[in-house]
Amino acid sequence: MLEQITPLILTYNEAPNIGRTLERLTWAKKIVVIDSFSDDATLEILISHPQVEVWQREFDTHTEQWNYGLKHVNSEWVLALDADYVLSEELIEEIQSTIENKKIELLDGYFVRFRYCVFGKPLRATLLPPRQVLFRKDKSIYIDDGHTQLLKVNGKSGSLRAYIDHDDRKSSSRWLWAQDRYLLIEAKKLLTTPKSELSFGDRLRKYKVIAPIVILLYCLIVKGGILDGWAGWYYAWQRTLAEILLAIRLIELERYK
Repeated sequence: MLEQITPLILTYNEAPNIGRTLERLTWAKKIVVIDSFSDDATLEILISHPQVEVWQREFDTHTEQWNYGLKHVNSEWVLALDADYVLSEELIEEIQSTIENKKIELLDGYFVRFRYCVFGKPLRATLLPPRQVLFRKDKSIYIDDGHTQLLKVNGKSGSLRAYIDHDDRKSSSRWLWAQDRYLLIEAKKLLTTPKSELSFGDRLRKYKVIAPIVILLYCLIVKGGILDGWAGWYYAWQRTLAEILLAIRLIELERYK
């Protein structure tokens, strides 16, 4: 029954992650991977799994990359995953049950919650919102949304109860490289979007000094990260650093515009 779903994954130098993601996709008849010309061991890992179909495309935006991937999916349903998303056994069982009970025929997309992990250790909570990762291909398209993408599903959507583990084990230098790219785009979005269209969180970020402090306290106190020990502190400092980098980019763009 799961054969009507095709996992779609984007990769670029994801050797530390992609193997664990693929281990939970053994049920898939075909897995479509769009690779941005990785130069580490990513491709070797991918081709070692016979159901993986690799297409390479030079990266320009996440939106274009995802939509390119959709063109290579032939099944009715798509399961869109980042290379560091590891499906829980509970989620696989829930998807299987949803198909067997024909509940999947009632909706066009499903949101899934995330359990953030630091080097494999799950945290009590995360800043990651639920994401619509399971959807009908012929009713869906990606559009730009700041540094990332937004999936638009033309139809009704629901939610699944089980989690996806977000477990990124790439190096800190790679994380900083990616954040610098993403946050520059995010800063441009914040400065060009009318204030009335920004969320409360985004309006707060434009104050620069306040957002990093709020995020640190929010991760540690409100989300209970302080109870997660070193992993909770690691996540809190990581998110705070991202907000500091965004503030720096905002200052640069405002000064030199």
